[in-house]
Amino acid sequence: MEVSVHQQISDDYTELYRRLPLKLHLAYGIGHVLNDVCASMWFTYLLVFFHLVLNFSNWETGFLLLVGQVADALATPFVGYHSDQSDNFPFCRYGRRKVWHLIGTVCVLGAFPFIFAPCIGCTTSHKWAQMFYYSIFIIIFQFGWAAVQISHLSLIPELTPNEHDRTKLTAVRYCFTVISNVLVYVITWIILHLDNGESARIGPGDAPKFQHVVWTVLALGSLCSLVFHICIGEVDNGVSNNVRGSHLRTSVRDLLTNVTVYQVAFIYMTSRLFVNLTQVFIPLYLHETLNMAASSLALVPLTMFIGSFITSMFIEKINRCCGRKLTYTIGAVIGVAACIWVKFGSGIDYVNRYIYIVALLFGSGGSIILVSSLGVTTDLIGGKN
Repeated sequence: MEVSVHQQISDDYTELYRRLPLKLHLAYGIGHVLNDVCASMWFTYLLVFFHLVLNFSNWETGFLLLVGQVADALATPFVGYHSDQSDNFPFCRYGRRKVWHLIGTVCVLGAFPFIFAPCIGCTTSHKWAQMFYYSIFIIIFQFGWAAVQISHLSLIPELTPNEHDRTKLTAVRYCFTVISNVLVYVITWIILHLDNGESARIGPGDAPKFQHVVWTVLALGSLCSLVFHICIGEVDNGVSNNVRGSHLRTSVRDLLTNVTVYQVAFIYMTSRLFVNLTQVFIPLYLHETLNMAASSLALVPLTMFIGSFITSMFIEKINRCCGRKLTYTIGAVIGVAACIWVKFGSGIDYVNRYIYIVALLFGSGGSIILVSSLGVTTDLIGGKN
């Protein structure tokens, strides 16, 4: 009997540390594509659409962006807490993470198309009425986006306890993020370039073009979410319930008094801030400061995410060789170098050539620090501090 127990434990841990198959990595990675394409439109073109297409003022446009970020900040801990209460939520047999992913997907698909479209029935109303209209859909969208993001990220330590597999899942996740962004920018460039010409600039007449982009990327994201829900099974996934039961759930009080939590949160916050700010302000920087054509608002961000895509394919190996700290430092140095170049860059050569090198640096640096910070986060969730 004792031999049987030891054999069972040995089999459990052998199964526990088995490497995940490639098809599971890919199926997991596409589960965040809908969020990725929407985030690409949100961070890259929200200010452009509301300011240049809908003629909202600077502060009105910034206020709507702020509404979205505040809604995201409030929804994230709410979803994170309740997605972990598997005994208190109906339909938990479907998966405590996957059910929130499904709820978030429905919210995103239901609200996002209304954000990048003229106010239905209120285009001539006062701007305050229009801002209220858009704020409702922005809040619903941000709640859904947070639900998808948190549930998808929290699946990583449940799919595998292996540190290298978690890094690979994170890298694959970010790789699909980059691919999603590239597709958004390619579609946007095709629509703006073919319809507007080489030297045209963004204006109110471009509203239908943005709607075409939105519906195209939402169709792609919906298909990827469907594949994710079909292929990813949350229950067990080769991990024994006996082994799972050996890990005690951390209380909220212990979590909030853990210094490591705040260190990891600060690293992720600054990394996400760097990536988001480059996405948000690069289009306006190109349009307002460098006076570049409308097509460049897709071509330069596309170049940035090509750099991210190439870098993301090597991040796991870099992490394996250098460790997370050195890898993160390398990414931070690359990102700071790009910021310094933007600060002092000027002239025809800079606009025509060097801006694309800057975009590559932004993409590579952002890719490295974001994937590394996500790796640190999943290590913390998985209990490897």
